Order: sequence, then C-alpha cells, then structure tokens
Amino acid sequence: MTGRVSDKVALITGAARGQGRSHAIHLAREGADIIAVDYCTSFDTVSYPMATEEDLRQTVKEVEALGRRIISIQADVRDQPAMQQAMADGIAELGKLDVVVANAGICAMAKEQPLQAWVEVSGVNFGGVLNTLNAAIPHLKAGASMVVTGSLAALLPGGPSPEPGGMAYMWAKRSLVSLVHDLALVLAPHLIRLNGVHPTNCDTDMLQHEEMYQSFRPDLEHPTREDATQAFPVLQSMPVPWVEPADVSQVIVFLASDESRYVTGQFINCDAGGHLKI
Repeated sequence: MTGRVSDKVALITGAARGQGRSHAIHLAREGADIIAVDYCTSFDTVSYPMATEEDLRQTVKEVEALGRRIISIQADVRDQPAMQQAMADGIAELGKLDVVVANAGICAMAKEQPLQAWVEVSGVNFGGVLNTLNAAIPHLKAGASMVVTGSLAALLPGGPSPEPGGMAYMWAKRSLVSLVHDLALVLAPHLIRLNGVHPTNCDTDMLQHEEMYQSFRPDLEHPTREDATQAFPVLQSMPVPWVEPADVSQVIVFLASDESRYVTGQFINCDAGGHLKI
C-alpha cells in the first residue's frame, strides 16, 4: 500500500464482481474504505446472470483482508430513493464520502429481445449513473472525485447490436460523455471533479457469455470462448482480445486520488488503442 487514496471513503456501484470488485480492492489497497453497492438481482432481458449476494460477500472479504473498512448495501441504481438511502447508510457507518465510482452496468445481447431490454439497459447504464451522482452530490466537499464507467462503444459509429438492448447500451455510454462534460462544469467551482473511463472489451461476465461470442462470431451457430477470442482483437489496435479489470482499476485509482486534482470533465480510454481505429 502506498496510500494514494489514504483515509478516503469510496462508494462503488456494481461492486459485487468484475470491474466493481476490482475497483474496490485497488482503492482499498491504496488506503480507502469502501461502500460497496450492488443489486444482486438478474434481469429477464439479460442472458448472463448478474452478481449474487455471495459475490458481494466475497468483495467484503477481500477488502477486509486488506485491513480496510467496508459496508455492503444491496440497492438498485435505477431507484433514486434507494441510492439516497445507500449514501446515507454508508456515510453513517464510515463518516463521509470522498469518491464515487458509478460503475454498475448491464448489456443485453440476445438476437431477439423485447423492447423492455431498452428500458432496463438504459435505466441502469444511464439512469443509474445519474441517480448515483445526484444522490452523492449533496454529501461531497471540495476535493471529492466522481468517476463513471463508459465504454469504447460510446466512440464507435454503430452500436454493439441493432437489438433494443445493444442500442440502449451504445446510447447510454454516448450520453455519459455529455453528462460528464456538462456536470463537471457545474461541479468545478466547488472543487469537485467528475471524469470517466472508456474500457474496451474487459474480461468480465459481461463479455464472457455466448450471446457476446455470437456478436463477434456470427459465422458460428454456437461459438465458444476460444472462437470469440480469435475475433475480440478486432476492436483494439494492440493485438490483445481484452483488458483486465485491474487495468481499468489503475485508471480509477488515479482519478480518485489527489494526483488528478486538476483533471475534470474528461474520459480516459483504457482500450488498448481501440479509439485509434475509429
């Protein structure tokens, strides 16, 4: 531990697994206490399962093993009162709020989807981010930092899929760019920062399932992970299929720390040069 976020309190949504758990561990390793929020409930329109209560307990165990305090809260980011309560409960336990990582996101990639997929994906990936930021703002003081999880999909001319969920994913991630820019202007006079990270393919459950494999390998009826891994590098300039959650977490730690005290209203691409191909 080098203490880059020593004694800060960080709230992270989607903290039960994947990028969210990685962010919690990396921030804790650098000295932060954690408010870990996750819904732990699956969606009918999303073909891969969401994180479970056991996943959230595992995040707690791994943070506690680093000697940091952590409180876990089950809440739906689409529910504004629930997010306000999560903020209040976390602050009551840990005393303050310095860092917010609005990371929770879903992606519906099945070939045939109801319109409800648009509702749920846009509700989590944009509405949930806005709810999280809005619930946090009244509790933040000068020096606070908020970070949202975008996607390389925000920079692509098309979306990951023409289906409702795929289009909602693209729209939400694109909309976060203008949200970060405009809200950062509002927050800057208060010395509160807002930035984002655009990952490319990241090795999490959102990537590693058959519907995503099919979107990269439409030539195969039932592509495997190995089949898709051959196609995943098409998005990146570097010859890699994906980045790891830890790679994104390193950017999150920088943006959460005072090292980035004058960085605001920006997105950092953690995409192995994916944006260079656009």
